[in-house]
Amino acid sequence: MTDSDDKHTDSPAIALLKELGAGTTKHSGGTLLTHLVRVEALLAEWGARPGLRTAALCHACYGTDGLPLSLLELSERARLAEAIGEEAEALVYFYASCDREASYPGLAAADGAAVTFRDRFTGEEFTPSPRQRRDFAELTAANELDLAKVNASFRERNGAGLLELFTRWTPLLSEAARREVSAVLG
Repeated sequence: MTDSDDKHTDSPAIALLKELGAGTTKHSGGTLLTHLVRVEALLAEWGARPGLRTAALCHACYGTDGLPLSLLELSERARLAEAIGEEAEALVYFYASCDREASYPGLAAADGAAVTFRDRFTGEEFTPSPRQRRDFAELTAANELDLAKVNASFRERNGAGLLELFTRWTPLLSEAARREVSAVLG
């Protein structure tokens, strides 16, 4: 844990992440835990609400479509909810469950438009609420921008595609997130 992690030392989320090995799991820019803390800090800078910031700390717990490593099995959702609250756990699940190929293209459709989100765990397709879509976009942007900041080869490989994606998602992103996209990828 670094000095910047001090504000989280008593957090049930951090305690669980440490117990699950996030502090020793290698990840871009250090350990998975340092990445998770940086993503949460970026969302805090952008003014994200507490539930979304807490979800950011645990966004990799069930793995993602881009990172199969998982710290918890889906059967352990109650354990994560106990540590971070039901709202944050639901956001973690939503983030982890995204089938990116099916869900990314239409995510920024106008409110009320048919938006298909496919749960990669269940195969279920549904239309997420505007708030779910905004939360997902903000968390995705914070996650990917953190990786781009700490890993030059990641930025070189993925920067153009991420800039195109986040440009399409502009209606879902906060002004602070849009500025960060421009600063890091533009």
